[in-house]
Amino acid sequence: MQNKHQKVQTLLDAIPYIKKFFGKVIVIKYGGSAQTSPDLKEKFAQDIVFLSLLGIKPVIVHGGGARITELLTKLEIPSHFVDGHRVTCEESMRVVEMVLSGEINKNITSLLTHHGAKAIGISGKDSAMINAIPKDGGKFGYTGEITKVNGEMINNLIREGFIPVIAPIGDSAEPNHPGFNINADVAACEIAAAIGAQKVLFLTDTIGVLDKKGNLIQTLDKESVENYKKDGTIAGGMIPKVDSCIDAIHNGVNKAHIIDGRVEHSILLELFTSDGIGTQFIRKDNPNNGIDIEKLLND
Repeated sequence: MQNKHQKVQTLLDAIPYIKKFFGKVIVIKYGGSAQTSPDLKEKFAQDIVFLSLLGIKPVIVHGGGARITELLTKLEIPSHFVDGHRVTCEESMRVVEMVLSGEINKNITSLLTHHGAKAIGISGKDSAMINAIPKDGGKFGYTGEITKVNGEMINNLIREGFIPVIAPIGDSAEPNHPGFNINADVAACEIAAAIGAQKVLFLTDTIGVLDKKGNLIQTLDKESVENYKKDGTIAGGMIPKVDSCIDAIHNGVNKAHIIDGRVEHSILLELFTSDGIGTQFIRKDNPNNGIDIEKLLND
């Protein structure tokens, strides 16, 4: 009986957060082990369906770096990274699009649909949803920098009851162009800003942003991020994530979070518990950083 009461209490504790996020759009960047482990994939799908049933509107932006690297290696196509961004030649761009828009995007869409979601898989090329140009003037080859996101198209899909599953491939203004490989972290935050999302969550293979002793940094803002980058605490592949989070919260998104996708139901733990998990990114001048639980309970 005590176990049953604990379950009920858990549900009651979640009420303020359910009320806060009801009707809101939440962008989830789906990657890492959560995207490759069969068990975690199932848990992820369950979480997304649960959010949808609660009246929350999820949008999924996925990566696929591990699978891209695996296939490039098999095809003996060279690939390397600079500051967390893949340098993409024309030949590897074909593989990137095949993996992201074809294999991974449709697998995610199918899985969500199987679990009862109304999911639709799309690429940034569809209706020129993501416009891009060569990053740093072409230094990264066909890796792109986003110039515009068609947020209205995404919001139209949301209004029709769909859960958009977006492959981060950018469209070029030039006809017959192969397109651009967009960093999924950057794409998630640009999309979140364009559609007025309440939050953007990153599922990664780390508990969050760590200090030099390996301890979790629970909260970051723009100033602290710059300091940690200068002293080397934040480096490599974490740089695009934290930069994107900072950009998002300074362009209309309330909060951004980097959470451990290896933890079962990490999305629900972040959204519906007082402690949350991972690292949150906030603006110091944002009055909506906290949550007034008593007010939400009494509304």
